Amino acid sequence: MNTMNPKHAAELLFEGPLAEEYGMLAVICPPAAEISRRVGEYVGGWAPPYPAASLNLLEIGSGTGITTACLLASRQDTLIESVDNAPAMQTQARHNLTAALAAKRLRLIERDALSHLREMPDASIDVVASAYTLHNFLHGYRQNVLKEILRVLKPGGLFVNGDRYALDDAAEHLKSTQEEVRHYFRVFTELKRPDLLEQWVIHLFSDESEEHIMRLKPALDMMADTGFANTRLHFRNGVNALVSAVKPA
Repeated sequence: MNTMNPKHAAELLFEGPLAEEYGMLAVICPPAAEISRRVGEYVGGWAPPYPAASLNLLEIGSGTGITTACLLASRQDTLIESVDNAPAMQTQARHNLTAALAAKRLRLIERDALSHLREMPDASIDVVASAYTLHNFLHGYRQNVLKEILRVLKPGGLFVNGDRYALDDAAEHLKSTQEEVRHYFRVFTELKRPDLLEQWVIHLFSDESEEHIMRLKPALDMMADTGFANTRLHFRNGVNALVSAVKPA
């Protein structure tokens, strides 16, 4: 019998039209592409505090490969293993990243993040990077993922996350969310895609639920409590933010 706490379980949130037409994210959330670019740039400008001929990087949530492409472009000395549990996303990523796959700079793995992390050796990864993935996790699952990220990072290794971090001011966050919904209605009405409107609104409700919502200060506190050091906010545009932390050396 499976006795796992549901709050610590993996979910499959991207399937059907939402996953098959995930490129629509660029239309309904233009800052998302900028966050992916910033994740890549941050990794590109980072130097490990130890000798390293190349960097082993784990990406949590490859999606369709948008952030993966930014990471690949950021530096040539990086070998990337990218994990995602949505088959439709993996199919698109394989199509979008054929050159990197052929060059063996990239390995795509269809699996949930926590299961994959738990099979990785201690202190085996230089960088863990992610974009728009952790906010989809249930709180307990997210906390376990952070613990495993810390374990698999080498001492001094980097964790960087570009993601949806809810505003700590609840009233301001509500206004922001209401404007998001209005924007969804404008975009999908113009495109005559009520099916996608429904899917994205449902997904937004999931993001905003108490089981999922990732507020900035509690999220940074969780990282610090887990054992990360130098937890920092680098950039914020509404709910879109870039944060980083390191494993203590």
